Amino acid sequence: MSTAEEAAKAGSEQLPRAIQTVLEALDKLKFGAIQLTVHEGRLVQVDVTERHRYSN
Repeated sequence: MSTAEEAAKAGSEQLPRAIQTVLEALDKLKFGAIQLTVHEGRLVQVDVTERHRYSN
């Protein structure tokens, strides 16, 4: 079971959309970075940078 699915089942109420977005990004990302932008204490943007590495 994925992290997002576990978190969704942990509480009876629906998770906020921003938290769902972050959890889904974590589930899909193998290598890279997730940057959260916060304004006045609220999450307003999620940037995902995915890295692809190839062996020569």
